[in-house]
Formats: sequence, structure tokens, C-alpha cells
Amino acid sequence: MAKSSSSDISGWIGWVYFGGLMMVFLGIMHAIAGLVALFKDEVYVIGEKNIWVLDYTSWGWIHLLAGLLVLCAGFAVMSGKMWGRVLGIILGIIAAVANFAFIPIYPLWSIVMLVVAILVVYALVAHGDEAKKILE
Repeated sequence: MAKSSSSDISGWIGWVYFGGLMMVFLGIMHAIAGLVALFKDEVYVIGEKNIWVLDYTSWGWIHLLAGLLVLCAGFAVMSGKMWGRVLGIILGIIAAVANFAFIPIYPLWSIVMLVVAILVVYALVAHGDEAKKILE
């Protein structure tokens, strides 16, 4: 197998790794939130206007399992795996839609997160295979 030259890899490889690292970070945060919900459910307070369909245990397991999935997908993105890119793109689109919906509530934060999600999705779609080139 021939080693890739540095001219084959663009500067977007940094965004690909940024997307992978963000997925790892978010996976860890979701797993921690899931563990908190499972073992110390009095941390989450329900207000009178909130409607919860799931109990804390279900919510905790969903966050824990989703966090582990995102964590694994983030490492897969940085390893050049296609399934990690696909999952990263799907989760990035979901994050963009969710942040768009929250613009009236948290305008500055939502717009920043929307832009980051779009850039990460673009990097994974257009340049995601460059992570594989580095490892060759």
C-alpha cells in the first residue's frame, strides 16, 4: 500500500478530527448524564410546566446507551471508518435541526451550535475520507 502524500490531504482534516472529538466529548457527557439519572435522580427537577413521558430510569438508560454509541462513532470518525462518518452526519443534522428550533429561546448559543453542526456535517461529507488517508 502506497503512503499518501501530504498534498492528498487538505486542511479540512482538522475539521474531521474536530467532529470526531466533539462526538467523543458529547458521548462522554451524555453517558455521565445517563449515570446521574440512574443513580441520583433527585438531581433532575421537574417543574410544573414540564411533561415527562419517560421515567428517570428509562431516561438514564437512553442517555447512557446513546452516549456510548456517539463515543464509539467519534473514535470511528477519527479512525476513518465509514459507519462513524454516517452516524456523525445523521447526528449532526439532528443537532442542527434541534438548535434551529431553539433559536427563539437561546438565540446566540443556538446559532453558534447550528453553525458548528453544519460545518462538522460538511467536513464529514466532503472530507471525511481524509482521516482514512492519514492512517494508510
